[in-house]
Parts: sequence; C-alpha cells; structure tokens
Amino acid sequence: MVNLVLSALSVVASQSKAKFLHRLDQIEATQETFLRSLLQAYQNTAFGQEYRIGEIKTIDQFRDRLPVQPYSAFDPYTQRMAKGEPNILTPDPVIYINLSSGSTGHKKLIPVTKRSRRFVSRANQAALGFLVGAARRSGRPLGKMLLPLSVKPLGYTESGIAYAPVSTSDLRLGNWFYRQIFTYPFEAVQISDTKTRYYICLLFALRNADLRVIAATFPVLALQLCEHLEANADELIQDLETGEMAHWLKLEPELRFKLEQQWSAAPDRADYLRQVLHSHGRLLPKYAWPDLSFMVTARGGTSNFYFDRFPEFFGDTPIFGGTYACAEGVLGVHRDFNTDSVFPAIDSGFFEFIPEDQWEVKYPKTLLPWEVQVGKRYRLVFSNYAGFYRYDLGDVVEIDGMVGRAPLMIFRHRRGGVLSASTEKTSEFHVTQTMQMLQQAFNVTLENFCITLSDDAIPPHYLVNIELAPGETLSQPDLFLQKFDDILQEVHAFYAIKRRDQIPQPRLRILESGSFARLRYHLIQNGMAESQLKFPHVSEDRQFLNDLPIVQEVRLAGDC
Repeated sequence: MVNLVLSALSVVASQSKAKFLHRLDQIEATQETFLRSLLQAYQNTAFGQEYRIGEIKTIDQFRDRLPVQPYSAFDPYTQRMAKGEPNILTPDPVIYINLSSGSTGHKKLIPVTKRSRRFVSRANQAALGFLVGAARRSGRPLGKMLLPLSVKPLGYTESGIAYAPVSTSDLRLGNWFYRQIFTYPFEAVQISDTKTRYYICLLFALRNADLRVIAATFPVLALQLCEHLEANADELIQDLETGEMAHWLKLEPELRFKLEQQWSAAPDRADYLRQVLHSHGRLLPKYAWPDLSFMVTARGGTSNFYFDRFPEFFGDTPIFGGTYACAEGVLGVHRDFNTDSVFPAIDSGFFEFIPEDQWEVKYPKTLLPWEVQVGKRYRLVFSNYAGFYRYDLGDVVEIDGMVGRAPLMIFRHRRGGVLSASTEKTSEFHVTQTMQMLQQAFNVTLENFCITLSDDAIPPHYLVNIELAPGETLSQPDLFLQKFDDILQEVHAFYAIKRRDQIPQPRLRILESGSFARLRYHLIQNGMAESQLKFPHVSEDRQFLNDLPIVQEVRLAGDC
C-alpha cells in the first residue's frame, strides 16, 4: 500500500512540477492571468466592492487602485469573518482559521477556504515534484516520514470555526492519501500533550528501521525532536521490547486504546537500538536510522545557525526546504537539496517587490518579479485567494539569481526583526552570520543566542546573550566578545559606521544551561504554538530575557 501511495504521489508531483516550470517560462502572462482571475472571482465580496476591484483590467490599474497594506488594514475584515459574517474577503465559506505566530505583532487570523487551499496545494505539489526529482538524482529512496505535529485546534471562534497554526490546519485538513506517508497512526498526532505526542511518534518511528524522512516546521524543532529521543531512549527501547506503552503518557483512554491496538513488540529492533545506545552512549537519528534519505524543514533566515548542529544528530543527510510559506499563504517553492533560494509560487499568488529606497515611503512603488535585480533586497508583497491584496507581510528577501525572467529569492528576515542602538538596523541575518563565524573560529557550539540592548546607557550596549551547548566551554570569553564586535562590523557596514563614535562596546552574557528551554516553556505557556515557535535572535524588548540567570558577564577593556 505504501509503495503504491508513494508511486502515485511521485507521478502527480512530477506532473505538477512540469506544469509549474512551464508557467514559470511564461511568468508575465501567468501572473497577469492569476491576478485577473482572482479579481474576477472576488469582485462581489465586501472588500471587492469597497475597492471596486471588478473594474480593474490591468496590473497598473491594480497597483494604482489598491495601496500596499500590512495586516492591520485587513484585521477588521478577518475579525468579521471569524464571527461568521460571510462574503467579506472571500466569497466562499471559511472552513478553518490559520493563526499566525504573532512575530510581527498581535496574533493574526487568516481565513481558510476550500478554494484558497486548492491554490496553496498547487505550490505544495510543485515543491513535492522538485523533491522527487532531487531524490531520484541522488539515488535516495522515498519512504515513511516522521513529523510529530499536532492536529488539535487551539480553539474555536464564537461562530464555531476552528483555529490553529497553519502547520496544524494543513495536517488536519489533509486527505487520507497523504496521511499514509506518516510512520505512525493518525491517532498519534491527535494527542494534545506535546511530550506524549513526541514520545508516541518516536516510538512508532523507531519500530521502522526503514524510516526515510524526518520533517520539522523549523530546524530548531528538529533539534528538539533529538532532545526527546535522547531523554527517553531507555524507555522507548523498553516499550519496543515489551510491546507496552509507558504508563506516564498523558493519553485520553480512547486514544490509548486505539494506539495500543496498533502497537506490538519488536524485540529484534529493540536489541539493535540498545546496542546502538551502548556503543555510542546516545541514541541519535543518524544511529537509529542510518539509511535516512533526507530531511524537510525551513531554509533561509536564521536556519543556518541551527543547521551547523545538524551533522551531530543527522550526519550528512541532505535538507530540502519544501515551500517558503506563512499563515497567509505560500510564497515560494524550493527546487533542490541544500539550497536556500526559491521560485515565487506563481500559481498561488501575485507577487510584487518593494525596493529598499521605498521601505519608509507611505505608498511605496513596487517592482514585478521580472523587474528585480540580482543581489538586491526587497520587501515581498503578495495577493492571493485568502483574500489579501497587495499585502505587505514584512518579509525581506534577497534576489539570488534569475532563471529566464523568473527570480530566485532567499528569505533573509522579517521587518521588525532588527536591532538599533542608533539607526544601524542590525538584522537577524547579520547576527546569525556573525555567530556562525564565531562558532567556527572558537570551535564552540551554542545552544542558542539572542542579542538585546542594555538599559543603562544612551545609546545602549549590545548584550550578546548566549547559552553554550551541553558539554561546551568558552575559555576566552573576552576574546570571543571582541571577535563578535569585529565580525559584526565586517558583515554590517552601518554597524561599523555607528561603532566609531556612537554605539558603545558590546557586552557578553553567558546564560545558565537550560535557559532557552525555560524561555520556550514560558512562551508556550503564554499561548504560542510550539510548531510556530521561532526564537528571535535580535530583540529590542529589554525585558525579554530578564528572568534568565546569568552565569558570567564579560565586558571589554574601557567599558566601565
């Protein structure tokens, strides 16, 4: 059955990829057709009538009629939709609401309809086609996948519409066909308790010696999966040997019954894993599944910082980025293993790009995909079947190349994800580059880091907050701090300019082991979904890390 499903998926996905590439060759006509169809289909909605979008005939008219707007402009409409009011942004009934992580402010409500899901599916299918091609070229077989997400909604609106992160809604609304690729019963992802869900998903995955794929929404979640595997190794192996399930698991009686019905002992596999644990001292994915074909997780942005740790846990397993997506829609399609750049998802959205010299303009002028320049950075603007028009998410992308008239773009950071002691605007991309170089230079591994600002000086000091990975030491913290300052000046020209006579010296804070785990727990307790949890690597919130204990604070000479 699994082989039949995978074969069918491969055929359909490869066809979708071919269609996508054909449309990409005609990107101008494809984008114009997409926009015209969107406006025609949605012209009688409340938003469509307000802006008279049915009168729009050309791309230029569209850009003249509708302003570039952030989510706040759409919030009153989505609130009405959440209350059950029909025909507001979309003419179709809302079947679900995607909840954003709130990284750009308060949580956002993104309406999902059957039609909007179909257009998202186009990009997902194309990405799967690129993945199938990459796997074939490298001789890596397809197979079962481990992805311990939850399908439980976070709650319901007053009109009864379920809401959850986009990863949850995708899994929950996916059809039976796609569920067959998971290495555990669907009941496993219906478990509410995170620790229990990870345990059960790992338990079924460990039984499968031929697991081929590990997936995670973000790289940090893949590392957390490894933590769960190591922490529960002995008990997982014991359950594999006996065919039982640990008594401490927080399972509803009905779920436990269904899972136990599908669970049985695998003593030979347990013996093998026990030997692995004994010989290596740790149970890691690269030992448990030495024939793992590839991983799927988000690329671009700050992912490379976490990818530096992947070889320890996953060996040289290649990484595919899937789609570049957000709660509002799919923005890009990845094309190969171990690459960060994506094609715009031209079948799923209409795209515009705001040049840097327009970022502070109230009504910015935009460029179309075929008008951008390689090496330049832009803010991405899109319109799609979720009912958003000229929507400025705040994502900053860099153009990596052109394929014909179509750009290849890399997500760098989100607007607002910057730090300024003066006016230098240090981004997550800048500090991630710096930390990667520091780890290599000092042969040290960081668990995580976040750069904040001090509150005892004007302009403030940069506070370099780091947590060392287990077993790591930093023998020359003062030299590490000096090197941080030097490298950041190399990778960020405006920081270098401001450091000459405005920004004071940075300070290093080494945090207690487990600090970021405690911060993660605190954020989840305050309502952030674990699947959407992205630690900011820069924050202007000076209280963000206040409750984390500092083991050592280091200052440079002359910093009194």
